[in-house]
Amino acid sequence: MRNGVFSLLTLVSAATCAAGAHAAPDMQALAEKSGCLSCHSVQNKVVGPAFVDVAAKYKGDAEAPTRLAQKVRAGGKGVWGRIPMPPHPELKEDEARQLVAWVLSAGS
Repeated sequence: MRNGVFSLLTLVSAATCAAGAHAAPDMQALAEKSGCLSCHSVQNKVVGPAFVDVAAKYKGDAEAPTRLAQKVRAGGKGVWGRIPMPPHPELKEDEARQLVAWVLSAGS
């Protein structure tokens, strides 16, 4: 029984790691498709802030993921300068949440 449990845990762990390995490329593809990377990059400010800067600004803010996902869909202005972020209403709520989680993980 013990070996069976170990094997199951190993299999679940491997599947979880494999799923995690695909998460970043999937999010990068969604960010590209949605136009995020036209104004942002992971490391450097373009028109909008770098994702690492966004991650640093909101680190430890438990409400940030929800607020930022809403802002991605509705658009925003004034937080990072005078140039507004256009709305992305074509993104589903779960896609916006996943993108924000990916952006907020850029600093880790």
